[in-house]
Amino acid sequence: MIAYFDCFSGISGDMTLGAFLDLGVPIEWLKDRLETIPLTGFDLVATSVFRHGIGAKRVEVHVKDNATSRHYGDIINIIEKSPLPPEVKQRSLDIFEKIAGAEALIHGCPKEEVHFHEVGGIDALADIVGTALCVDYLGIKNVIASPIPMGRGFVHCQHGTLPVPAPATLEILKGVPVYGTKVPHELVTPTGAAIVVTFAESFKEMPDMIVEKIGYGAGRRELELQPNLLRIVLGTERTNLKEGTGEYQTDQIVIIETCIDDMNPEIFGFLMERLFEKGALDVYWIPIFMKKNRPATMVQILCPENCREVLMACILTESSSLGVRYYHAKRRMLGRERIIVKTVYGEIAVKRITGLDGSSRIVPEYEICKKIALAKGLPLRVVYDTILKSL
Repeated sequence: MIAYFDCFSGISGDMTLGAFLDLGVPIEWLKDRLETIPLTGFDLVATSVFRHGIGAKRVEVHVKDNATSRHYGDIINIIEKSPLPPEVKQRSLDIFEKIAGAEALIHGCPKEEVHFHEVGGIDALADIVGTALCVDYLGIKNVIASPIPMGRGFVHCQHGTLPVPAPATLEILKGVPVYGTKVPHELVTPTGAAIVVTFAESFKEMPDMIVEKIGYGAGRRELELQPNLLRIVLGTERTNLKEGTGEYQTDQIVIIETCIDDMNPEIFGFLMERLFEKGALDVYWIPIFMKKNRPATMVQILCPENCREVLMACILTESSSLGVRYYHAKRRMLGRERIIVKTVYGEIAVKRITGLDGSSRIVPEYEICKKIALAKGLPLRVVYDTILKSL
């Protein structure tokens, strides 16, 4: 399932939740899951509204008087100890990390001490964890977003009067395509920015897809010239090569490159680990010869758009490179999905690859096979062969 975030009037946490509820996520189901965090002292209220004649869902978090304030460290502890599904936990932690990192940089304080005030702390937990739960509920595997519009003017918050876009919002949106508008209001909140940057694999026009559902989430403010809505389009990617064949998947990635001829070879291994930790899809070392016939290594990285800036910074920090180049590329891939299968080693995750002729094959995950091999003292190839034979 693919979701396209059409952010023609920006994005915020409550707009995102509203769009997901409009897509069919039951609000009682969502409240029940949020209460397991445990998150108390709030109520989630959804109402049907119209913005310039378009029906939408407006979600509000009503906070009770006994709400407590929380720092970033407190919120991380709450999420990690919750019974939420692992992927929901990780997505929620990733979003909070982006917000806290930006706020810490802007306001000059340690990330762990970033403060989410009484209402904002519960708002943020409900919006962020709620969004991760909705993505899981709807079975969304791929998110693509439109370029992000920026409002102008000023916004009043606990830090005082700040320019729009807010500094934290701009920090989070580094590496993301944005454009200016004449709307004299804040269109993108830090929470909205962190949500879309965490989930979106790319930022571009609407992909080829078969539309199944459309959800509209309303913002608090009425805009004079346009509907203040986030539109999420849900469907399946239109990938058939021709009738009667299998399917392929397409997306757009960034390729980052640099050439290194003066670095201790031992550092390359550490650099590769760091690049994967920061979101690289793949990393290559390519032997080359540079001017004056000097042997060197081309470092080439494949990554999603939202990881571009942090990966380029990693190269310039962790290696002897003086500069990097990047460009966009389109990919076409065989269909793949992660499934759980029963084997002699128990239930494990594998990839199912579907060819263009409709046939499929199973590919065990390396890290899982490695863990089994080490735990049982077996050669890695034996684990691979045994898993495939037991299917």
